[in-house]
Amino acid sequence: MKIKEYSFELPPELIAQSPADKRGADRLMVVNRATGMVVDSYMSSFVDFLEEGSVLVVNNSKVRKARLFGTSETGGIVEFLFLEENLDKSWQAMVTKSKRQHVGKRYTFGEEPSLYHAQIRSENEDGTRTVQFDEEVGELFFQQYGHVPLPPYIKREDDFQDESRYQTIYARSEGSVAAPTAGLHFTSVILSRIREKGCTIVPITLHVGPGTFLPVRTEDLEDHHMHYERYEIDGESARIINQAKAEGRPIVATGTTSVRTLESAYDAEKGGVVPGLNRTNLFIKPGYTWKVVDRLLTNFHTPESTLLVLVSTFAGKELIDRAYRHAIDERYHFFSYGDAMLIL
Repeated sequence: MKIKEYSFELPPELIAQSPADKRGADRLMVVNRATGMVVDSYMSSFVDFLEEGSVLVVNNSKVRKARLFGTSETGGIVEFLFLEENLDKSWQAMVTKSKRQHVGKRYTFGEEPSLYHAQIRSENEDGTRTVQFDEEVGELFFQQYGHVPLPPYIKREDDFQDESRYQTIYARSEGSVAAPTAGLHFTSVILSRIREKGCTIVPITLHVGPGTFLPVRTEDLEDHHMHYERYEIDGESARIINQAKAEGRPIVATGTTSVRTLESAYDAEKGGVVPGLNRTNLFIKPGYTWKVVDRLLTNFHTPESTLLVLVSTFAGKELIDRAYRHAIDERYHFFSYGDAMLIL
């Protein structure tokens, strides 16, 4: 299929620029694959659409304040997005004005007296740079000098509210450069109601990489290759998920990151989801055979994106096209800080 088949016109004013005034106050569109029905609701009613005994899988990755500004030797200001730390303590990073950021060029980060010095060590095939710091940097460095890496369609600078609102309430493991946005809708009250209904909430981890917001640059879906992302599933989470599948209870994935983690970790020979630490570049597109996920809570995605392809593959393209037209007609808010869709 062609990526152009996943294009649609979206009025700019429907792109959410800020979160709802109150977490969990977003709208919820419920799409039923069996009946084709589309129902307008609210996240406060999310639990009403769950079946007793369901397992809700959430991605507990935490967004790192990975966007930093470095000063070059010539005094220029260069924006870095630090993606992942390598085993040798260097970092993979995306940089602005990339053609000018060549091997050997040095930068200074931070403020006096806490200055950090770094050098570009290599240029990589995917356009990123390997950056080597003179000093070892940890999470305190990012907390002190970093900015919340809001996606490019949010046309403002990050502010204080983003430090909490662009983060799920159950975020634990630092490492993402974008939020697993479907989880932003959950509040402690909503999660408590889910448990009270007899459902189980299970954490997994996938550290969201740049592939989440990078455009598909190939005409044919078959030619697109996803960036690798790290994920981890512990033994107890795998056990609960596998037991639910064996008993015929629904697995409800929170967001496309949870979907890709669960489907990547499935091993037919071992008969279920395998725990452990791994990496995935799984691109779910038409023709994919689903193995684990039965329901999906997700946001509304950008045109011609791998996320829209995934959701359309799960629910059927015709149904998602109709649901998105309904969302636009009913003035739902789109993308990271937008409203939610539950696909049954």
